[in-house]
Amino acid sequence: MDSTASTPQNTPLPAVPLDVTDQQNSALLTDTLNLLSAGTPGKNDTHGLTEIDRWTEVLRASERPGLAKITQELGLLRDQLHASDTQTHDLAETLASLGNETAKVAEETADNYRAPLTQLSKLLIKLGSALSR
Repeated sequence: MDSTASTPQNTPLPAVPLDVTDQQNSALLTDTLNLLSAGTPGKNDTHGLTEIDRWTEVLRASERPGLAKITQELGLLRDQLHASDTQTHDLAETLASLGNETAKVAEETADNYRAPLTQLSKLLIKLGSALSR
């Protein structure tokens, strides 16, 4: 490279909406249900953080109304999991809120996602309840 050449700038790529298929939605939902059904992930388990990131991207790409609260709660959960001073009861409240919001979405869903979303809601609430003890 020529020493007089300008340094290339790393320009961020424009955000392109994620196109998520039903099959990908189903796989994500199944992965999350499997993760939560296995019990409370450990603090050092990064798989949960990966799932949070996946869900955040999918929800942002969705055109369904009413998902902003869930996206916001996922961001809060991610921040809480990264923070070293997060109290267990704070995590429990966030998980319970996510469960309640997921239940609302499940009630409004008329397709194949109603049952798995209801199950996810119950698992989130159960996990929150277990943490609050």
